[in-house]
Amino acid sequence: MVRVVEVAATDAGVTAPGPRFMRGLVVGKFCPLHLGHELLIRRAQTQCDELVVVSYTEPGFAGLGRDRRAAWLAARFPGLRCEVLDNDHLARLCRARSVAPRTIPLDDAPEDVHRHFVARLMLDLFDGPVQAVFTSETYGDGFAAVLSQVFGAPVQHVCVDQSRAQIPVSGTQVRQNPLAHRHLLSPEVYADFMPRIALLGGESTGKSTLAAALAEALGTVWVSEFGRTLWEQQDGQLRFEDMALIGRTQVSHEIALAQQAQGCLVCDTTPLTTRLYSEWMFNRVDPALTALAERRYTLTLLCDTDVPFEQDGTRQTESFRQMQQARYAQELASRGLPFLVVSGSVQQRVSQALGAIRLSLQP
Repeated sequence: MVRVVEVAATDAGVTAPGPRFMRGLVVGKFCPLHLGHELLIRRAQTQCDELVVVSYTEPGFAGLGRDRRAAWLAARFPGLRCEVLDNDHLARLCRARSVAPRTIPLDDAPEDVHRHFVARLMLDLFDGPVQAVFTSETYGDGFAAVLSQVFGAPVQHVCVDQSRAQIPVSGTQVRQNPLAHRHLLSPEVYADFMPRIALLGGESTGKSTLAAALAEALGTVWVSEFGRTLWEQQDGQLRFEDMALIGRTQVSHEIALAQQAQGCLVCDTTPLTTRLYSEWMFNRVDPALTALAERRYTLTLLCDTDVPFEQDGTRQTESFRQMQQARYAQELASRGLPFLVVSGSVQQRVSQALGAIRLSLQP
């Protein structure tokens, strides 16, 4: 028999007493991951020795693909086992485990199809049964019943804040306009929806000047280059270990300033720059920095080398600047990323950039 455990959420969502389980399960689309989902997951964490979070949706929602959802979960729940699936990733998992291929059921498939799909995922791919499934939905009882049947052992349904008393949230409403629902999203998720305009370019190509001018013209804020700040703090001595720190800190500054941005966030450099400097300076790159360098931006502005090269004591040479410029263009093109080369005076660059930014921000 399936026993339903009602859990009343507290202010923090994590301190209400409840039974403990060796292994628990949370399943959701997380399109997007909002604070209601986070309440559910954190409640499950407090009651389980081990928790597995499974996310899938088919055909899914535009702009909310597997990689993006996985990044949100990793940022908010570091160390937690989160299995985020699409059909390609599921096929890879099946091959790795020598399991017969399967496909994700469509979102509108009957509930029992989804329940049996998840049950077989747990048995065949995710290391076996669970003793509890945590939901905030009325379907949780039936879900637990099917899991119990397939596993041949009881699975309890733990219901968390089904009335949405603590986190009054509608996933559909958040999905329709994430930026209008800041209070229902974590800083990391909210920041990921804020359009980001990246500035790249070789040394002494006017990136910082343009970033400040663009932010003023757009009535928003801009993120300065942390690598330059750290270089100055350490008297020009950067270690290999500093490179991943620079990438992480640059992203954390973007997340923080996105909370103040209006319409978009202007970013003076990206972790891609740091990754390339790591190659140039140390002939190697920390895998964590490689991953950060894949961070995507709404539009990238590549500042031209048509301004005089100024040696301020921190820069290398004109030939190095030209090599950098070519490499940036190559990297952006190989990734298929939208970018615009801006040239001329500051005002000319601002004018060119504003037209492209406004186009990129159109729905």
